[in-house]
Amino acid sequence: MPTGTASITLVTGATGFLGSRLVRRLLRDGGEVRVLVRPTSDTQALSGLPVTMVRGDLRDRQSLREACRGVQRLFHVAADYRLWARDPRTIYESNVGGTENLLHEAADAGVSRIVYTSTVATIAVTRPGGLPTEQVEARLDEMIGAYKRSKLMAEQAARKAAAEGVPVVIVNPTTPVGPGDWKPTPTGQIIVDFLAGRMPAYVDTGLNLVDVDDVAEGHVLAAERGRVGDRYLLGARNMTLREILGTIAEVSGRPAPRVRLPYAVALAAGYVSERVARLTGGEPRVPLDGVRMARHRMFVDSSKATRELGFAPGPVEQALARAVEWYRANGYVDHSGHLRRRRRERRLAPPAPIP
Repeated sequence: MPTGTASITLVTGATGFLGSRLVRRLLRDGGEVRVLVRPTSDTQALSGLPVTMVRGDLRDRQSLREACRGVQRLFHVAADYRLWARDPRTIYESNVGGTENLLHEAADAGVSRIVYTSTVATIAVTRPGGLPTEQVEARLDEMIGAYKRSKLMAEQAARKAAAEGVPVVIVNPTTPVGPGDWKPTPTGQIIVDFLAGRMPAYVDTGLNLVDVDDVAEGHVLAAERGRVGDRYLLGARNMTLREILGTIAEVSGRPAPRVRLPYAVALAAGYVSERVARLTGGEPRVPLDGVRMARHRMFVDSSKATRELGFAPGPVEQALARAVEWYRANGYVDHSGHLRRRRRERRLAPPAPIP
């Protein structure tokens, strides 16, 4: 939107990694940025930013009705991104039911443009020929775990709404990296563990990496130039995990692991970890779905966004360097390279794409 307009933009998921970077990008354009936050949300990622916070929940239609009032643009970034949940129904309630609720209320409120944040997982499935593109139609039985299944179902709901006249554009980010990953995401945790010297081995998998701020820009481009009902992959570079770790080694000055962990060993660790978690009431250090995801390389062709949106992501090396600098500056590892105790315990699962 042009600077100086009285527009209102609503962002869900603004307290997360991608959502908080998107908020920063939107603030540069002027207008009011309204963010939907749950009463229990940690808002540290928004600290000091001139945003209007509204309390609500994707499962509460009344709170969504209030949040959408007067809104011109909506970026629905929020998702329950867990590779393991004691009760998987909670993931579906937020990701599927919550998305349906929000689309309904946004349509009733007359929101003129909605950008729904899906995931690379709904496209990056095995098909004959070249790399997967937005033309791939994945099946529910090809999705591993509740998170991926719920995201495919939510994306299908968004496409159905678009076919019925709701102005929805869908973006499918690959794996964002960069500064501001405070939680951190599973991919961010891999970087933290690497910096702390707690990654003795790696699995043979692959991801498409992209700078998180480029993904935020891609959302804005999708709102401005995207075609209603279309999907746009927002990615940059396909890399094996070994290549990713080698790049982190170059920008951090720490040695990369040289031992490749057999898939069968990682799978066994996942089974044991989840069984222990159910017995102890904790969370598994090695989510089984994360191991299963690692068996498939999440490589894609994201050239459609470049052609149609003008999406132009920068070097992934620079994004990884910014991430390393941010984790070090914010105390995720101490000066001797040890993992801070106050941070989450290390997870051995391979990285998975972010919604």
